[in-house]
Amino acid sequence: QVQLVESGGGLVQAGGSLRLSCAASGRTFITYAMGWFRQAPGKEREFLAVIKWSGVGTYYADSVKGRFTISKDNAKNTLYLQMNSLKPEDTALYNCAADYGTTWPPRKYDSWGQGTQVTVSS
Repeated sequence: QVQLVESGGGLVQAGGSLRLSCAASGRTFITYAMGWFRQAPGKEREFLAVIKWSGVGTYYADSVKGRFTISKDNAKNTLYLQMNSLKPEDTALYNCAADYGTTWPPRKYDSWGQGTQVTVSS
């Protein structure tokens, strides 16, 4: 199993930028893809983006295309989410997740981090 720990969240003003990190540990060799999700109070968890861990490839939700960028550093076992032009509606708990399967893009995820809070002020 892979353990995931998110960091980089915090308070930022509208229009600003923030980069989230997700540190992976454990059996990272079994990871096929890693993704980012968010969940605001009273709302369902929302998929944001996913990246192939051992290969190359990305997939984004329409809602974040052009503003958010997913990337990775395999040597550091770290996943990133660069968020630009932030809006108050981006306020949510952001989680990363790992998929151990072979389907692209993934339809399910097997391991989840605890999350990091992002708050965007107006």
